[in-house]
Amino acid sequence: MPKMKTHKGLKKRFKVGKRGAVKRSRAFASHLMSSKSSKRRRHLRRVALVVGPEAKKIRILLGAERKARKSEE
Repeated sequence: MPKMKTHKGLKKRFKVGKRGAVKRSRAFASHLMSSKSSKRRRHLRRVALVVGPEAKKIRILLGAERKARKSEE
């Protein structure tokens, strides 16, 4: 069976941490920032985590799920 290719769209939007946590940036932080409060802008700078079944799907499409399983064995 051939190797699975990395999903390039997900590669640009998500990063997988050392322990397998899937990190993403927050929405609504690209423009029209002057109308948003300082607190809201500050919180939009923080990284958010993807949890649950979505995180597993993303790890598989990025090729990180297989690496995590290999290191466990």
